[in-house]
Amino acid sequence: MIQIDNQLISTEILQEEFVCNISACKGECCVAGDAGAPITIEESKIIDREFDKFKSYIPARGLKSIEEQGRFVLDENGELETPLNDGKECAYTVFDEKDSAMCGIELAWKDGKTNFRKPISCHLYPIRTTQYESFEAVNYERWSICSDACSLGKELKVPIFKFTKDALIRKYGEAWYEELCKADLALKNLEQTDDKNK
Repeated sequence: MIQIDNQLISTEILQEEFVCNISACKGECCVAGDAGAPITIEESKIIDREFDKFKSYIPARGLKSIEEQGRFVLDENGELETPLNDGKECAYTVFDEKDSAMCGIELAWKDGKTNFRKPISCHLYPIRTTQYESFEAVNYERWSICSDACSLGKELKVPIFKFTKDALIRKYGEAWYEELCKADLALKNLEQTDDKNK
């Protein structure tokens, strides 16, 4: 583990490789699982405020789910998350002509309709964060549906922390990310020293 500020970061973030391969997985992370995307209290306020700016991007099926359940819901632990369509894909999901899932909020963001890109939990993936009383854990979440992303990451030699650079800076800031890059370099130097001493 590496500590930066109040975050304890798994070294897997630095060592494992990952690049989303939408053409292969078709955005399955928006569909698979039994819960919506985790959102923060602040994000719930932003979704309320910005909803009309991305509403037109959401298919009728999703709008119906949002109307019935709300723009966000509480899970069994009292945490906020996005609603689902009949227990399947996130209600904010849009499917393209190739049946690949995309985020309707992010499509609106790309078109300059809203300043809110998408929930940070989605933007950070495959990184998951967990807040504890005295620290925040930053971990790599392995999911079988992302096997193609792992293969592409290895092929392109892109570690997770570089793939998620924009999201990490969005959440923690540029100075924090610079510290993470320094930690990566220090870890590589340590590994090289260990190899020489063997």
